[in-house]
Amino acid sequence: MIELNSITRSFGDRKVLEDVSFSVAGGRMTGFVGGNGAGKTTTMRIILGVLAANSGSVTLHGAPITAADRARFGYMPEERGLYPKMKVAEQLVYLGRLHGLSTSDARNEVDGLLERLGLGERGNDTLESLSLGNQQRAQIAAALVHRPSALVLDEPFSGLDPMAVDVVLGVLRDYAAQGVPVLFSSHQLDIVERLCDDVVVIGAGRILAAGSREELRARHSGREFELELTGAQADAGWVRDQAGVRVTHLDGGYVRFEAETEAEAQRVLARAVSGVDETANDSKVQRFGKITPSLAQIFKEVVQ
Repeated sequence: MIELNSITRSFGDRKVLEDVSFSVAGGRMTGFVGGNGAGKTTTMRIILGVLAANSGSVTLHGAPITAADRARFGYMPEERGLYPKMKVAEQLVYLGRLHGLSTSDARNEVDGLLERLGLGERGNDTLESLSLGNQQRAQIAAALVHRPSALVLDEPFSGLDPMAVDVVLGVLRDYAAQGVPVLFSSHQLDIVERLCDDVVVIGAGRILAAGSREELRARHSGREFELELTGAQADAGWVRDQAGVRVTHLDGGYVRFEAETEAEAQRVLARAVSGVDETANDSKVQRFGKITPSLAQIFKEVVQ
């Protein structure tokens, strides 16, 4: 596990990180989200030792993180850093050797990675001849070639089509399944919500929310519920007449409503189950529950 404890960082008089604390658990995918200038890249660079914190600490498995630890990390910067005129496989083997792999081990690792990332037939092509999406896959391979003990990836899904996202996700999930902590930043909240186990939201250099995807959705759930009735004459219009309830959307047998208390919502359900709606006595409850917000909705809420 990687843990950040009360990290602060300033550039001159401008404080860019203030009391940043969160953890990246082994075996889990942690999404790191925030607007431009929120502090994501600075935080990642401090984890990697590229920048030093003014105060606070970064630990790995409870011990102060060392240069040797960081040398085993896999990092993918948002800016592509591979050589455009060099063949893809050739430079990946070179990077593997820089990390201490033998030439044969590096070649085997590169061959396997390129195949898994859908670049098996492009190893002898120069990087600049690849599409932007394939260049992104090659950049991801560069972060993985030395069998890293942790992964820190800045916008790894940028420029990837949905099929490529699934391919890259499969590779990263395999690393997480081996206990590797995986931290990735992204502006694509729909992708983060679908892929990650845990979410950290940063804004103006402060952590605004952190926890598992399910915890965050439960924590930020409001008082809005939904009820769906089925039946030839299903009509949920009667919900408007219930005490302590305000209907926000009504469409035949489907209704969304806000309830002052959980008890009020349960009373609506009890009436629906009992079938006391004389106008639709053949109706049955198809669905009932609290509406949980999307990550995009949570993000808007916490950054306001």
